[in-house]
Amino acid sequence: MARWSVVLPDEQWATERLFQHDVVTVAGGPAEAAVGDEVLVVAEQQVVALARVEKTDGGLALWYLRRAFDEPVPAALSEGPIDEATFRRFAERLGGPSDRKPWLVSVAMPIEAVNPAEAVRQFWSHVLELGPAELPTYVWPSGDELAMQAFVLGAEANQDPEEEDDED
Repeated sequence: MARWSVVLPDEQWATERLFQHDVVTVAGGPAEAAVGDEVLVVAEQQVVALARVEKTDGGLALWYLRRAFDEPVPAALSEGPIDEATFRRFAERLGGPSDRKPWLVSVAMPIEAVNPAEAVRQFWSHVLELGPAELPTYVWPSGDELAMQAFVLGAEANQDPEEEDDED
């Protein structure tokens, strides 16, 4: 089994950070990669995941084995084959699977409507229109509402206008 590094294009990396996919398909990739080979997934000069090649038809279909999207490992790897020692070094730094815990996620916005059904329709229209680039999503560990954080595009975002005024 060979070892590879595969670089995700910036736009595809942004999508992967935002949505939970089991498989990512990368156009191109090392032509010699075969089903079953292990891959370090690289984005923005960082190792962001460990994956296995599932399919090689018209690109590489990579099945995620471990993700480190929120704590990537800095790396100056280009796309192509890598030696076993380098692969193992980065795979170990990615760590093992993390313990899962319950989180509450919320999107809230004030909507004026004549009835609840219209309010719901307007809500979904706003969600589709604004999308993850503009609509803040709030997340906190279950039972710890004071730890609530706002995220936009999968990254923490300050939503306190008073703090923004202090920075100016």
